[in-house]
Amino acid sequence: MTVQPFATREDMVASAASTETSTLLAKLSATDAAVRRVALIELADLEDPDLVAPVRNALRHDADAAVRAEAARILAAWEDETTVDALCSALLDTSDEVRETAAQSLAALKQAASATTLCRWAARPEPHVLAAVLRALRELRAAQSFTPALDALGHADANVRLEAVGVLGWLRDARALAPLARLVTHDDHADVRRAAAGALGFAATDDFVATHALLAALRDEAWQVREEAATTLGKLRPAIAREPLIAALNDPFWQVRVRAVRALGRLGDIDAAPNVASLLTHAISNLRKEAALALGELCDPRTVPALQAARDDRDPDVRKAVRIALIQLECAAR
Repeated sequence: MTVQPFATREDMVASAASTETSTLLAKLSATDAAVRRVALIELADLEDPDLVAPVRNALRHDADAAVRAEAARILAAWEDETTVDALCSALLDTSDEVRETAAQSLAALKQAASATTLCRWAARPEPHVLAAVLRALRELRAAQSFTPALDALGHADANVRLEAVGVLGWLRDARALAPLARLVTHDDHADVRRAAAGALGFAATDDFVATHALLAALRDEAWQVREEAATTLGKLRPAIAREPLIAALNDPFWQVRVRAVRALGRLGDIDAAPNVASLLTHAISNLRKEAALALGELCDPRTVPALQAARDDRDPDVRKAVRIALIQLECAAR
């Protein structure tokens, strides 16, 4: 008589799991696409690396676009080379939904090692593929993405150029400064010019090319570009930006004036203080608040009377900013 071994709890759990997995894998061949999609979701819940291959297979070969899109979404949780390559391949899918989901999953990648596979796909001719790959590379900040991003600055598609600017801005490689500066002043797409103006924020204070591109951008026809240029000049703080930023205080768009005020405060040039103080009575409360904060940074004692007159401003945020500025001036005078 053969005695059967006693089944432990662990054995029973493993057996049940194996049965569940087999059932789910079988459902991936069901004729009903909804059944296949649910099976993919339930397989993903098991978080078993051995089950990634069937999900990749569904992404590549399932006849239903909704199932393929679900597979692309699930694969965002896995970053092995084969999976990243499968997601890149899905950027060529016939379905817009699948392509967009694959692009979103690629943008969620976290491991720098994935950049190797992505860079191979950056050689594809399709603009939407290159844009998605560059977006994914931006998040990884891998040095090897510099060359494909730099090459993409000359692409005919504005969205590709926009994504390339994002990569180079994060890499902060000085070799990109001159090409980015050219985009700021010459690109025909305002979104690209704006992004390039922001990307120049890693330049040195005395970088001639970057500074002059940003000063030119303060006169751009698009207010969003002017706004970004003022912001970046505030980061770089070149002395020659004072007069152009003072001129920007009269920009037709208040958003540009706010950034110009903020930049003048960071510039630390007290000769700009009287122009900034004149905004303490402006009709737009955001401008009054930023002017008060900038005056606190500039610490020009000549602006104390104007700040004291603004202590009873009708906006509580402005009053708070005025109090902060007066305290800063008082501390500076000690």
